Amino acid sequence: MRFGKIDYLNLLPFEVFIRAYPTPSQFMLCYKKRKSYPAKLNKEFLFGYIDAGFVSSITALRKSNFFASRIGIVARKKVLSVICLKEEEGSDYQSATSNALLKVLGLKGRVLIGDRALVEVLKQKKEGRKDYIDMGEYWVSKQGLPFVFGRLCVRKDLAFFKKVIQAFEKKHIKIPYYILDEASCNTGVSKKQILEYLKVLSYKIDKKANFGMQRFYRELRILGIKPPKRF
Repeated sequence: MRFGKIDYLNLLPFEVFIRAYPTPSQFMLCYKKRKSYPAKLNKEFLFGYIDAGFVSSITALRKSNFFASRIGIVARKKVLSVICLKEEEGSDYQSATSNALLKVLGLKGRVLIGDRALVEVLKQKKEGRKDYIDMGEYWVSKQGLPFVFGRLCVRKDLAFFKKVIQAFEKKHIKIPYYILDEASCNTGVSKKQILEYLKVLSYKIDKKANFGMQRFYRELRILGIKPPKRF
């Protein structure tokens, strides 16, 4: 039951949920150790070092030997934590989906994701400028569909993880003050800003979000962009 965790604010609601969920002791032991950025978790998942986790949605393009769930990280209007810096160039080593999305959208600039991107957005807002493009918002403006940045995928212990998924879907998450305070200290983002940020995200890949994801996959195939693989 080795679970890989994306160590970003965008999964804070899942963090709160899983801490309260009745899991075996070995699960929580691994959960606390296996935390990293999406691109690294993609490799750990594909090589079998973890049994489940939130991985880049591009990884689920080929899902012949694992289960891709209907839980993910979904931007329905904007995302704030996946941006294209206009005056720079380059990809973000922490991401696979967002680097591919830059090409799909035909944008020029440098990809920045996660908490670093959110901090940059908040900094520019404070300074009264906007030298970036919110890539989730740009996708929605072009396609009229949500964008799925990450997806919970499972390769072992499927019965257990399906129960976790079902429970998370039904749960209304309220983030305790002490967890917000801890997250704020770790990222430098205020508690109020964290709560405002989480409002732009959702976690259920419904029919419309799934349609958006399939549209993205179609664009990848057209452009010949390959998903991560073992070799």
